[in-house]
Amino acid sequence: MKLLKSLVWDFFASRNQFLIELTPKPSMQSLLQKLHPVRAGKELIRLGPNGDGGYLVPDDLAGIEACFSPGVSMISGFEKACAERGMKVFMADKSVDKPADSHALFHFTKKFVGASTYVDYVTMDHWVDSSLPKSGSDLLLQIDIEFSEYETFLNVSDPLMSRFRIIVAEFHYLEGLWALPFFYLASRTFEKILQTHACVHIHPNNCKPPLDKWGFSMPAVAEFTFVRRDRQGESAHVTTFPHPLDFDNTANPHFALPKCWYANP
Repeated sequence: MKLLKSLVWDFFASRNQFLIELTPKPSMQSLLQKLHPVRAGKELIRLGPNGDGGYLVPDDLAGIEACFSPGVSMISGFEKACAERGMKVFMADKSVDKPADSHALFHFTKKFVGASTYVDYVTMDHWVDSSLPKSGSDLLLQIDIEFSEYETFLNVSDPLMSRFRIIVAEFHYLEGLWALPFFYLASRTFEKILQTHACVHIHPNNCKPPLDKWGFSMPAVAEFTFVRRDRQGESAHVTTFPHPLDFDNTANPHFALPKCWYANP
């Protein structure tokens, strides 16, 4: 998939002629319209640092038993904020030996989360079931696993999806949506999430400039916040970005969420 990402970027950046079937413009427009953020029904608050590793979520955390956070890396500010609110926090990442921070409510698994359970990998369902046996309580999911989010979401069972009151997910390689094979994968992933959850916030990661084509602007990476539809409240669309609590992820030049992600042309 890294090769696919490189080919798509080079195709538009330098106009090299690669044999990639492009996503039709109406299909792209339809997907982005489905993802237009709606009001969460609760005020958005920020958990974690004012920079990379901090995310906006609805102020609807009471009663959430645990946060599951695959993808630990070197920042644990979001997870620590959840623990300080009384949530159990389960983290998984094969690439590190432990979280950057510590807390009595932290539980760490040295595995990657993906589409199957074997050797160094575990599925989301297997991980949750083994961490909280016989529990049916609401959960919070914060996922940042460098492209494996697509296969992971597609493998999550419907009963588990319905337990995630709030989902915060960083989606990678969004410029690859212009490649039709990747668009099929990504759109199926987003449509699965949207069956049970509504998008309430999008924040582009400024690690790389957006890729523009046919009036659409694609950030390479973006952080999405979803809330389960029974907690959503009102359904009016959000029309102003960035949110006052949004902060750039890197020292690179700032860019706001492109209008195609929240407003019709």
